[in-house]
Amino acid sequence: MQRSLILLKPDCVQRRLIGEILSRFEAKGLQIVGLKMIQVTPELSRQHYAEHVEKPFYQSLEDFITSAPVVAVALEGLEAITVVRDMLGATNGLKAAPGTIRGDFSSSRQMNLVHASDSPESAERELNLYFQPNEFCEYSMNLTPFMRADDE
Repeated sequence: MQRSLILLKPDCVQRRLIGEILSRFEAKGLQIVGLKMIQVTPELSRQHYAEHVEKPFYQSLEDFITSAPVVAVALEGLEAITVVRDMLGATNGLKAAPGTIRGDFSSSRQMNLVHASDSPESAERELNLYFQPNEFCEYSMNLTPFMRADDE
């Protein structure tokens, strides 16, 4: 089992696509174990995008991510990090394949609706930025045996 952070970014919230996108992750069998709407502050933006702070495009990235609320989601499932990133499609919505979230709803490189952790290390760091340990909900779904085999 893996956990991944996704952020439904300001464009997703403003376009009222929260439910549409969350339903895709649930339909895939990923389990929501943490969920909250927050306003990203400049400080949190700098922590989240630490590797980009010194780059020329950083200020526009911060301006965007702090422009409206985001929905922080902790997803859990088999190979969750790869599964989520495959479901999102290419970062640039114009290049994302139809059927992916970005391919179906985005036509921009920056306004691409969703951020997702790209590795187990990133997931751990990002989840710790957005969630306290007591904010994760551990629970069993009754339909898990119908979603994957016991040995997976």
